[in-house]
Amino acid sequence: MASETRPEPPMTGSERDQLNGFLDFLRSAVSLKARGLTDEQARRVHVPTSTHTTVAGLVGHLTYVESYWFSVVLGGQEDPWRERFKEDRDAEFTAAASVPIDELVEAYEAQCQTGREIAAKLELDQVITFGRKEREVTVRWVLLHMIEETGRHAGHLDLLRELTDGQTGE
Repeated sequence: MASETRPEPPMTGSERDQLNGFLDFLRSAVSLKARGLTDEQARRVHVPTSTHTTVAGLVGHLTYVESYWFSVVLGGQEDPWRERFKEDRDAEFTAAASVPIDELVEAYEAQCQTGREIAAKLELDQVITFGRKEREVTVRWVLLHMIEETGRHAGHLDLLRELTDGQTGE
């Protein structure tokens, strides 16, 4: 893992370039922390009070969050997980427990690319109305939220990776 590096966010440039740069920096951290583990390692529980807080579970969750905010909210698509959440509020974590980690990372990276493509077509100040309660959100807010969400879980993945095999860095 030490030989791989993440793309550095630009220190100058447009607001969009900097937002996208920080989000891609964090997205790449997620992939780096999950790659190279066995399926057993990726499913290992280190937090006894939270059996879903595994590397696999977090990658599954982040894949769903990318899909929800970009494809569903910004892209206007139906949420394919909506019915599953009625029976299991942790469905994205639960489902990830039976998927090989390499497939989870590939699905995550593909969803990130989809998110990039959807967001690139929209203005940062564009207001999107979504959901049954017709909430409003701007594209800028979605990008900022995804930086926060991805950053928080990248930190979790950093700790889980260290507990799993001692890998630190990047």
